[in-house]
Amino acid sequence: MIIPELHTERLTLTLPPPGAARRFVSFVRKNREHFAPWDPPADPAVETTDYWARRLALARRELQQGVSCRFALFGRDDTDGEVIGLVSFSNIIRGALQQASLGYKIAKKHEGQGLMREALEIVIAYGFQELCFHRIAAGYQPTNERSGALLRRLGFVVEGYARDYLFVGGGWKDHVLTALVNPSWRPLQRDES
Repeated sequence: MIIPELHTERLTLTLPPPGAARRFVSFVRKNREHFAPWDPPADPAVETTDYWARRLALARRELQQGVSCRFALFGRDDTDGEVIGLVSFSNIIRGALQQASLGYKIAKKHEGQGLMREALEIVIAYGFQELCFHRIAAGYQPTNERSGALLRRLGFVVEGYARDYLFVGGGWKDHVLTALVNPSWRPLQRDES
């Protein structure tokens, strides 16, 4: 299996092996309060290396199965360094829809530097060009103005409003539903070898 590695001016995005679990524990611990309003209730195990070793192994299996594609953000050419953020395609649906859901988060200390926009631009290009998605869907809480503004700058269009959509931040939260459509969609070519 080929693990994708994407590079921007300031970042390297890839899916590290399970041996990188300790760095993900550090990422979660340092940003626990920062992510709390946007995340589902945390499993206490999320702060253990066993949890992250299993989760990283699962992410590799899901990549191979074509059901998700998860990236960790690192400084450019520093995949052994600290985890800066996460970007994922999940809920990948093929057939007549050809869609994935986009999720993302960045460490508090890296907010406001344009790093997430840089990461999302290359991940979206990868999703459209290499994974051949026709649509990428993303939702955000109406109170998360920073996320809404980022999606608008990337060209996402509001398609709806879902009441009590996800149980995050301690309760059921409304979400603005957006999507970006691939203007140059082509079917995914499966490796027949």
